[in-house]
Amino acid sequence: MNTQFKKGVIEMCVLKLIDDKDMSSFEVVETISKEIEVSENTIYPILRRLTKQEYFDTYKENMSVGAPRKYYTITREGKDQLTIFENEWGNFIKSVSRILGGTV
Repeated sequence: MNTQFKKGVIEMCVLKLIDDKDMSSFEVVETISKEIEVSENTIYPILRRLTKQEYFDTYKENMSVGAPRKYYTITREGKDQLTIFENEWGNFIKSVSRILGGTV
């Protein structure tokens, strides 16, 4: 799959997963990689960038074993961006389906 195309789709998926529930970076990688070939080298920069853009807040949770784990939680700005992505994605899929001769 085209890397640039994949990157945009993965960004939307990351927002959606964390909108559904707070997750650690490991959980995000694990969940997405079940469906799309992806590594932490793709996900971690996306998480950092989306946090810097204030789409996510982070907090740490103590674990019974090991160091505290950082979790991501979506902000109001993140929810708004996810809505924009979902609308754009829906329109994109409809357009591609029409071009390819499918039905919408």
